[in-house]
Amino acid sequence: MNDELNAGRRESELRAIDSIRVALIGYGEVGAIFGAALMQAGIGAVTAFDILIDDARWAAAAGARAARDDVTLASSATAAIANADLIISAVTAASTASAADTIASTCRREAFVLDVNSASPRTKTACAAVVAEAGGRYVEAAVMSSVPPHGIRVPMLLGGPHAQALQPTLAELGFDASVGSTTYGVVSAIKLCRSVIIKGMEALVIESLLTARRYGVEPHVLASLAETFPGLEWDRQVTWFWRRVVQHGRRRSEEMREAAVTVADAGIAPRMATATADLQGWIAALRADGAFADAAADAGWRELADRIEREPDAGQR
Repeated sequence: MNDELNAGRRESELRAIDSIRVALIGYGEVGAIFGAALMQAGIGAVTAFDILIDDARWAAAAGARAARDDVTLASSATAAIANADLIISAVTAASTASAADTIASTCRREAFVLDVNSASPRTKTACAAVVAEAGGRYVEAAVMSSVPPHGIRVPMLLGGPHAQALQPTLAELGFDASVGSTTYGVVSAIKLCRSVIIKGMEALVIESLLTARRYGVEPHVLASLAETFPGLEWDRQVTWFWRRVVQHGRRRSEEMREAAVTVADAGIAPRMATATADLQGWIAALRADGAFADAAADAGWRELADRIEREPDAGQR
């Protein structure tokens, strides 16, 4: 028993914050927010890599952001990961497994791998096995709210046998992270069951209010919602939903595909998760086609809705 306790103590011993090296795999919205906050916390170094690095336009914007925040932008995943003590995987849901493979191929033994991606329990458990085989310490994380406006303080549940060892370091760095389970898959099940509701609400709001807008009845629909669910500022909430889906529809669609896997693995047909993924993917495709290209960052939901053209085959559905 004493040997086990001593091993636990050794595993949880913290290095000085200013000597810890962090690698970010994924330097999108979440990675950039975490990178800036970690440098502000006095971390030794933050190095980031993103698969978009070869996109000149993306690289120019990301490079400027990284320089501002004292983050080093690496030209390869290997360069970012090689000497890291803590590796944070912040990619899209569909890239979760491939990111784990890349991390496992390069990470040093005993490095912590914090996976904050919205992937199914099945995917997270498989990623844990890959990293463990390489000698890394995989910690599953479930991010339980939108990162903006919380930033690094976004509520986060940690899972797996190494969660307890990493949690004190994360707390010192400014994360609001608590241990949810010592078993892989549990916190991701919590996250994705929640996502069926949260992302489903976004999809319901978009379909309902887009339709209401076409019929000219949205004031009446919003008034009825306010009466039925008092306390919510519905117009502002609807705009928030629309902006987030327009900005992150692809990422949300991938997350809901993982939610569908989660539901199916429980022996239930993923009707709502699949429908939500389809709608989020539709908005993502519209964005890719330029529907919202010149929309202002503070555009209201009505402006965004009015940019969506009528679908010629809608009446055949």
